Amino acid sequence: MIFKLGALLGALLMAAGPAWQPASAAPAKASCPVCVVMKGESEAEPVKAVRTWEGREYHFCSEKCAKSFESDPVAFVPPILPRTTPAFALRDLAGRPLSPASLEGEVVLLDFWATWCLPCRKSMPELQALHEKYAERGLAVVGISIDQGDPGRVKRFVAARRLTYPIAVDSEQNAAWEAFHVKAVPAAYLIDRGGRIVAQWTGSPANPKDLERMVEELLAAKP
Repeated sequence: MIFKLGALLGALLMAAGPAWQPASAAPAKASCPVCVVMKGESEAEPVKAVRTWEGREYHFCSEKCAKSFESDPVAFVPPILPRTTPAFALRDLAGRPLSPASLEGEVVLLDFWATWCLPCRKSMPELQALHEKYAERGLAVVGISIDQGDPGRVKRFVAARRLTYPIAVDSEQNAAWEAFHVKAVPAAYLIDRGGRIVAQWTGSPANPKDLERMVEELLAAKP
């Protein structure tokens, strides 16, 4: 009788399939989600650490990256799109208010940048061109500098490059970059007329052609 019960249990375990199998080992190589955001690197690297968050396993190139992930997982996991734009309240260099409420009804390209960020500086002529081409149709290109210290440095930088789209210096308290979980610049967020983030790029600029195509689609869409 014991033998028959054992055989029956064994058959049931085999029929249960993968749920009864041991967890698979981490892959030898994988894209490190922290390096993807911080450096724009997506190539597979040797896995040195593993973390699980909300039931999903993530693989890292170092224990340092794994600890960075632990401190703010939302900043490094694939974004949920579309999603509501976080609240922020700033004033641009001309003193005008900038917030989700002030931008309501417009398609918004929100760009976090810094004067010391070379990729940010290279992308600014493209942002200026988008502003000049689409502002009258309802596109608001908005820059938020994360530079700290003398705001005059940002004003001089903007004036020297003849940037005319609204630019604000982020607050050191209740900073917008913290609300958006920005870990590296450039970081850009494309927001539809309903105030939802529909695309984002972190650590590296968007492809200009892809970005313009998405802007045109959002501008053409019915509110």
